[in-house]
Amino acid sequence: MFCYQCEQTAEGKACTNFGVCGKNPDVSALQDLLIYMLSGLSQLALEGQKVGIKDEQLNLFICESAFATLTNVNFDPKTLTDYINKSVKLRDVLREKVRTAGGYVEFHGPVDMLLEKTEEDLIRQGKEVGINADYSKEPDLHGLHWLLIYGIKGVAAYTYHAYRLGKQDDKVFEFIQQGLAATLDKSLGVDDFFDLALKCGEINIKAMELLDAGNTEAYGHPVPTQVPLGHRKGKAILVSGHDLKDLDEILKQSQGKGIYVYSHGEMLPAHAYPKLKKYSHFFSHYGTAWQNQQKEFANFPGAILMTTNCIQKPAENYKGNLFTSGPVGWPGVTHLECSDLKCVDFSPVIEKALEMSGFTQDKEEKTVTV
Repeated sequence: MFCYQCEQTAEGKACTNFGVCGKNPDVSALQDLLIYMLSGLSQLALEGQKVGIKDEQLNLFICESAFATLTNVNFDPKTLTDYINKSVKLRDVLREKVRTAGGYVEFHGPVDMLLEKTEEDLIRQGKEVGINADYSKEPDLHGLHWLLIYGIKGVAAYTYHAYRLGKQDDKVFEFIQQGLAATLDKSLGVDDFFDLALKCGEINIKAMELLDAGNTEAYGHPVPTQVPLGHRKGKAILVSGHDLKDLDEILKQSQGKGIYVYSHGEMLPAHAYPKLKKYSHFFSHYGTAWQNQQKEFANFPGAILMTTNCIQKPAENYKGNLFTSGPVGWPGVTHLECSDLKCVDFSPVIEKALEMSGFTQDKEEKTVTV
């Protein structure tokens, strides 16, 4: 294992035995294999565009899958294996479509790679294509190669969020695929990857603009808001992560059920959006930063939903109350799927909240302004 995609790596260098985020070597290898397969899928997608083949759902799959490999998103080997297997199915279908349309498909690497059937063998294959697999590259080239990959993961995250809110731009999808495909092109040098890294920053701004437009059109422009940090007597749901769409759905589906909904971690700014503030049961912010969740979640007497980011290894005393959505995953934690990436049925979260004790009394604390 070798991972240095976040600023919290061991000794400020890299995690080589076990990730400080909770990622183990097997998960790391599966994530590397998934990125490798997405790079091959991107090669075919770009060739398909040349012969008139476009697939919005393929574009979105590449984004969601890349997002799943970001820090603190998905630690579930089964889910990652499912992403890998789906990438192979999509690859094979797309390769035939492109070939039939007269496009070029004679790539070597992930486009013609035969994947093993078992998780153990996929982990082995992941180690063969991971960050330390190609020792022939000079250090600067190698570093820029992975800088681009890590940047693309971030762009994919914003793009995924924006798409759920009805915002997309073909240029963003196309760059994600160009960047991933470039990592397989051995003719490219340091200058090429330097330019791609700069372009990635430019595209990332575009992706953030799309997300901002999606958020503000759906929920209004944020206004300064005082958010209480206490809690109210009653049943409770805690929502963490970044996905305002999932938060909105939780609020809609839990209306009138005697449940208060609390934000956690980086969901705090959600209180500033007018159309989310309208829900009277969206009460306050609970806890502090995402890295303190193991201690804080243990004391939360309700259901907990992790949306899109920032999950850590759950303690056994709250694991049964925890749910994930979107690309988030942890082994043994209930994951809530949706068919169209727009709406999720959160009734299991609501039912769990109603089963639990909730807060037994009010607790008033100071407020914070967002």
